[in-house]
Amino acid sequence: MSLHIRDFTSQDLDSAIRLWQSDENIGLSSADSPENIAAFLERNPGLSKVAESNGRTVGTLLCGHDGRRGYLYHLCVDEHYRRQGVGRSLVEACLDDLKKQGIRKCHLFVFNKNSFGRSFWKGTEWSQRTDIEVFSKDT
Repeated sequence: MSLHIRDFTSQDLDSAIRLWQSDENIGLSSADSPENIAAFLERNPGLSKVAESNGRTVGTLLCGHDGRRGYLYHLCVDEHYRRQGVGRSLVEACLDDLKKQGIRKCHLFVFNKNSFGRSFWKGTEWSQRTDIEVFSKDT
């Protein structure tokens, strides 16, 4: 398999959204509109990544930071390319770029019902936090 990791650009929005929609474990909302994702990419230039194989988008990872902590969203790999290191390659590329910007810690969110994603992250060097809970509110 030929794999190329590169920066996620606004030209990737359509293929990324199609990939996300094909994965029941990716939670999409109005916050994931093309306009909102384009704004996220603009606020976090060069941090989000796309994995391509033979010119086709086979993986994505949104990455950003608030100046203190990095955040990863929508790690998604086409089901035909899973368990081949695509996800790990995307994560490593994002973490390398965060580190270059002085960000030393990164967080991510996984839905409780996402057993595949939870298994992926537990098989890495990431630590599951049990000392915090997440609260959300629409503004």
